[in-house]
Amino acid sequence: MRRALDTAITVKAVCPHDCPDTCGMVVTVDTTSGRAIDLRGDKEHPFTRGFLCQKVNNYLERVYHPDRLLHPLKRVGRKGEGKFTRISWEEAVRTISEKFKEISRSDDGPQSILPYSYAGTMGKLMYSSLDRRFFHRLGASLLDRTICATAGAVGCDVTLGTRAMIDPEAAVNARYIVNWGSNTSVTNIHFWKVEHEARKLGARIVTIDPYKSPTAQKSDWWIPIRPGTDAALALGVMHIIFREGWQDDAYLSNHCVGEKELRDRALNEYPPEKVSHITGLSVEEIERFAREYARSQELFGGPALIRLNYGLQRHGGGGMAVRTIVCLPALTGDWKHPGAGAFLSTSKAYPFDDHYLTRPDLIPRGTRTINMVNLAEALHGELPGPPVKALFVYNSNPAAVNPDQSRVLSGLAREDLFTVVHDQFQTDTADFADIVLPATTQLEHFDIHNSYGHLYVQSNNQAIAPLGESKPNTEVFRLLARAMGFEPELFEESDEQIAARSIRDGAVFPSPARREGKEQPEALRGITLDATKAGPVRLNLPANWAPFANGEFPTLSGKCELYSEREARAGRDPLPHYVPPHEDPQTKPELAAKYPLQLLTPPATPFLNSTFVNVDTLRKNAGERTLEIHPTDAASRGIADGQMVNVFNGRGRFRAKALVRESVKPGVVVSLGLWWRKFTDDGANCNTTTSTATTDFGGGATFFDNLVEVAAL
Repeated sequence: MRRALDTAITVKAVCPHDCPDTCGMVVTVDTTSGRAIDLRGDKEHPFTRGFLCQKVNNYLERVYHPDRLLHPLKRVGRKGEGKFTRISWEEAVRTISEKFKEISRSDDGPQSILPYSYAGTMGKLMYSSLDRRFFHRLGASLLDRTICATAGAVGCDVTLGTRAMIDPEAAVNARYIVNWGSNTSVTNIHFWKVEHEARKLGARIVTIDPYKSPTAQKSDWWIPIRPGTDAALALGVMHIIFREGWQDDAYLSNHCVGEKELRDRALNEYPPEKVSHITGLSVEEIERFAREYARSQELFGGPALIRLNYGLQRHGGGGMAVRTIVCLPALTGDWKHPGAGAFLSTSKAYPFDDHYLTRPDLIPRGTRTINMVNLAEALHGELPGPPVKALFVYNSNPAAVNPDQSRVLSGLAREDLFTVVHDQFQTDTADFADIVLPATTQLEHFDIHNSYGHLYVQSNNQAIAPLGESKPNTEVFRLLARAMGFEPELFEESDEQIAARSIRDGAVFPSPARREGKEQPEALRGITLDATKAGPVRLNLPANWAPFANGEFPTLSGKCELYSEREARAGRDPLPHYVPPHEDPQTKPELAAKYPLQLLTPPATPFLNSTFVNVDTLRKNAGERTLEIHPTDAASRGIADGQMVNVFNGRGRFRAKALVRESVKPGVVVSLGLWWRKFTDDGANCNTTTSTATTDFGGGATFFDNLVEVAAL
């Protein structure tokens, strides 16, 4: 909504980036020039409360960056060279549509066309609406969007039937808060504020992480676990809980299945001594953590909460790790208490009409699915089905973010591959495009947002006119649909009409909703588009919501499934267990003899994956590419603090400046990413070393499952 202030107006907006906070923003626009002159956090947002992260505080620098793409371009140089000439939108759309028609008529058919997108913007319209309808109607290959969160999501589904969820505002009631693989103070700063408020009321904050992240530094206790061994620690904690009789027998009896089987496994197979060997933690640390976690009511005056995040599931056993950890609140009964239990994502609390948005009914029978993690294999013709002849990239920068970067780049360099990139900037991926289309920023289009870190719906109101000839995703796919001759009824609704239908706004569509049996679900009851345009609207859920207080798990049994009959029927182990990383020094000693160090590559604080790397202020704040290495490992390799090093394995290598620190355990190194190639001195980033192996559940990426060696330059 807009408010007039003399010669300026303020506009309510939403941060669109891949972050659980989904912050409310207020944009001030000069009415004379039409230029945004200020951007601040929305003080009226009940959860994000008026402050923004370092990245989005600099968002206007992104909007008005001198390198913004403002016009369509076509390639005139070699692929990867980054040489283009300006063309009209008419020529760009004609070129794309004619190429798509040509490919669709060929023997290989439309499945030779691959869309590639992820979470460059998280709005419901720009992330997944007309784009999905377009590619479904076209008959293109389906993209399995797994790169970030699927392993943990599926792991949660096995145990809980939905992602681990609480009311984040109620977490102030917790008195023992465990950031398990979560750098919360950087990647979820408004929930860190809740944790800090809980701490002032007596809570203890613990962080389990192989890396002494900013969150670990600010916590009361850092537990430096070995990468990829989280499930073993959780099972060791279960062993101690059952051994000492600290479990909540009533909750286990009334609301869980498989307590006996899990008890037997934990007691017989995961004693602290074995878990100590696996995790690199001492028996004393494991015993102490189990005691404090299980007895938090007695020791700290309130229940315990585990804040999970996606870093801990980026290894071969990542799905099972999350499946195992979210069993713990059932043992302790913490699910009974508001703000306690375990928390991964709130996204499934939002019953948007995703079927209406994406129209999966348009998908031709037998259409293949390509896992986005395996883009290197797809571009090199190593997957079943027809070769990929065309790639349409939007909301993503795979040349920087995908594993096995060197092979992704060689695939993008194929002269026979027709590539379109829709972006705000000439990214590393756009350098390989045949056609580049200019995209709007969040200030230049309308969208509607849910969140995976709180319970508020909010619309992003357009604040300024699109710069140059930039267009939002929805308009691009309307243009392409017209050029392809697709049915107008699939594409010609306005963005606001689509948003209203997605929340089944009865004020806008009363009769069709009733006729189609699509009245608003309870969580959206009474929420209108106009209300969300005025500011954040909480889902229709009770205050201090505790979804599993009385059981009622959305599983087949209706209970927390410590034993999963579904997994048993599929021929898999039905109980939680430890799955080692693919590249683990303990289970792959021959590989570790060549590449003995476990590399982790979390995002640098000024970046969000590869987003914001080209913003000058933020890149300067990030400084140089670095590699944190323990003094013991540095000394054995003759590496001095501040020295340049090569980080390498059989897949690739990159250069970084060594920081000799005790911020990592011996055997672990950390390089903060993700840098664009064009801002490096060697044309590579850390993903030259990562593999395309996937997780046990969900086919997720295994970025933190990576053995390397380090040598001084």
